[in-house]
Amino acid sequence: MDQLLNSLSKITICISLLLLLHPLAGVATTPLPHIVSFQKGFTQLFGGDSNLLRSDDDNTVHLHLNQYTGAGFRSSDLYNHGLFSARIKLPSEYTAGIVVAFYTSNGDVFEKTHDELDFEFLGNIKGKPWRFQTNLYGNGSTSRGREERYTLWFDPSKAYHRYSIFWTSSKIIFYIDDVPIREILKTDEMASDFPSKPMALYATIWDASNWATNGGKYKVNYKYAPFVTEMTDLVVHGCISDPIQQLLTDNCAQMDEQLETLPYNTITPKQHTAMKRFREKYMYYSYCYDTLRYAIPPPECVIDSVLRQRFKETGRLKFERRHRRHSKKGGQVLSSQVYDQIQDQD
Repeated sequence: MDQLLNSLSKITICISLLLLLHPLAGVATTPLPHIVSFQKGFTQLFGGDSNLLRSDDDNTVHLHLNQYTGAGFRSSDLYNHGLFSARIKLPSEYTAGIVVAFYTSNGDVFEKTHDELDFEFLGNIKGKPWRFQTNLYGNGSTSRGREERYTLWFDPSKAYHRYSIFWTSSKIIFYIDDVPIREILKTDEMASDFPSKPMALYATIWDASNWATNGGKYKVNYKYAPFVTEMTDLVVHGCISDPIQQLLTDNCAQMDEQLETLPYNTITPKQHTAMKRFREKYMYYSYCYDTLRYAIPPPECVIDSVLRQRFKETGRLKFERRHRRHSKKGGQVLSSQVYDQIQDQD
């Protein structure tokens, strides 16, 4: 009996440690507005019938990349603010050179003054973690990129995870599942750099061999094709708007008020803790700490004194040499050593 109790105690300790390492620990699931089928809410951008496949219930889309083309789709309408969300499963195995993008933009309408909010997943060589970045542009401010780069606390090719962009007139929050990973609050100093014009939702997979993995060192290897990303349970929730007329109706004002009542608008104390854990453990580049690029941080940056000490003047993480701990089954590096695995960089 003592031996059994001792074993149970060890199991309990292990589970507790895993929960502490997991940014989602203690965060409740957030309810979503209704899911939109592909036919009702989206239109194909490129790729042909063989590269964009829809499920029988029209709620899931498979995007394929092969040696001939990638694939992509966009929402049929543009939205004046909103919640944009999907459950996504990324390609597995060797994915170097691939980019899977889930983003909002109005670049088709405003070519020189476009707004954009990005999730970009950057493929990698087998055995290395998927990396991804978030970014935003307002009014064509592409010369003032606001990139942050991260790894994940899970394998995004093994199961679906929900990725969400929440955008209102005063804030932008990027979510993974129910963890807010980045929050941008609008300031007067940001002026037109804060996205303000109606945007559509886009999703694409494409060959970015020239930059996506280690600055183009590793290219797409089509021996492993097709590369398939799956997107399901898509949500576009906001006020449909005509960007040419640029007239905001009473309905849009009401929708903006309704957006502010969604749980996504308010980060709870538990979610704040989860976001802090994520950014401390998995963020490895931030423009806010890139003093070579921005001698004075852009106005929306909130400098964390603890994080600041971990980044070099290039905005990149200060890598520390540590002994790697391996499992008995032969060498999987523990998640707490994730920084040692990142060879990067751009």
